[in-house]
This record gives sequence, structure tokens and C-alpha cells, in this order.
Amino acid sequence: MSENVRMWTEIPFNFLYLIAIWGLVITMINRREVVTQADKGVALCIFLAFVFLALGDTGHVGFRVIAYALGSFETRISLLGQKMNLVALGSLATAWTFTIFYVFMVFMWKSRFNKKFGLLAYLLLTAAVVRSLIMLHPGNEWNSLQIIEPWYTVRNIPLILMQAGIAYLIMRDAKIFKDSTFMWIGIMIVISLACYVPVVALVKTFPLVAILMIPKTLAYLGIAIIAVRNLYDRKPVAETLT
Repeated sequence: MSENVRMWTEIPFNFLYLIAIWGLVITMINRREVVTQADKGVALCIFLAFVFLALGDTGHVGFRVIAYALGSFETRISLLGQKMNLVALGSLATAWTFTIFYVFMVFMWKSRFNKKFGLLAYLLLTAAVVRSLIMLHPGNEWNSLQIIEPWYTVRNIPLILMQAGIAYLIMRDAKIFKDSTFMWIGIMIVISLACYVPVVALVKTFPLVAILMIPKTLAYLGIAIIAVRNLYDRKPVAETLT
């Protein structure tokens, strides 16, 4: 794929994605009063998760669009006295917010199914801490556009474990409680994970595998849409998802 084709494919997708994700967040804000009392805790966790996801992705894909507009991915800005690559800064932002997203997913599961934290839930939260500590290491070279190994793989392992673990918890309990809404949320997480793992494992050798980030992104939009339709709607439509 030529750079020109890639640019004109990526820019419209990024714009539409940001409009969609922020539109869903705003919808959650506008419809917060219709959330039932029983769902208040769950809805708050989902809302906060997607606020962080939207903020991080605004930096991640938004800065890429700005870099395209300025004519170079080597564009740098001054931040706290340091020259930071704009695109790399966006990647750093989404790395942090994506971690926070899955922390809120753990609390969402706890609230939805009225669970106490067990060993697996604590391990998932620990994985978030471990990932955060790994991301602080200078070996990540966050100011570089290159994939820096082994840090790229090492910091993504805890995130993959978090995704797999929360998908398991959600789908396990959704099956027990016959909760079709959260079964579909679990399925969306599995789809995103199935797209993300090949990217982490193969993108350096086969760059075209990065196209899997598109269905991964659409899976997260799917989670937000399911949440809005079933938690932030006066007439829940969970039945239509079965």
C-alpha cells in the first residue's frame, strides 16, 4: 500500500471514529438520567472507561491526522521543555488510557454481577500496575516512531492478559445470569483481542497485519453502542441481542 493511499484511507476513518466515539460518550452524558438505579454503577464504569478511551484515541489517531496535515510524522512539539514526536506522544497517551479502560472494565464486571474481587480480578488489576511500571522504563523510547523490542512485546503482555481475563469473567457470569447484553460485550472484547494479538506478534515482520486494528477499533465501538442501547435507553433492547 502506497503512503498516499494509506493516508487517504486512514484520515477519513480516524475522523469518523473520533466523531463516533465522542458522540457515544456525549450520548451517555445526555441520557444519564434514564439509567435505572440498579445500573448506575455499571453505567458509570462504562462511561468513565470510554471517556479515557476517547481521550487517548483523540491523541493517538488525532495526532496522526495532524502529522499528515503538517506533512511529516517527524513533527515535534515542545512539552515540559522536551521535544516530543507528535505521533509518538499520541501512542503514549493511548497506551496509558487503554490500560485505564480495562481497569474500569474490571469494576464494571464487579458492579454488574455484584461480585467480590477474587484471585483473578486482583491479578487483572495487578497486571495493570505491572504494565504501568513497564511503560515507565526508558527502554520503551516513547519518543521514537520505531517498535522497540523487547519492550513493545513486554508491555503488551499484561494488557493482553487483562483483555483475556476480563472477557472470561464477563462471559462466564453473563452465561450464568443469562445476561445477553454483557455476553455481547464479552464477545466484542474477544474480537478485539483476536485482532490485537496478531498485531503485537507480527507487525514488525509483516506491517500489513496492522490493518487488523480497524476491526479491533470497531469492536470497541460495538461495546459502546451495546452499552448505550441497553443501559442508557428508556426502552432497553437487550432482547434484540439474543
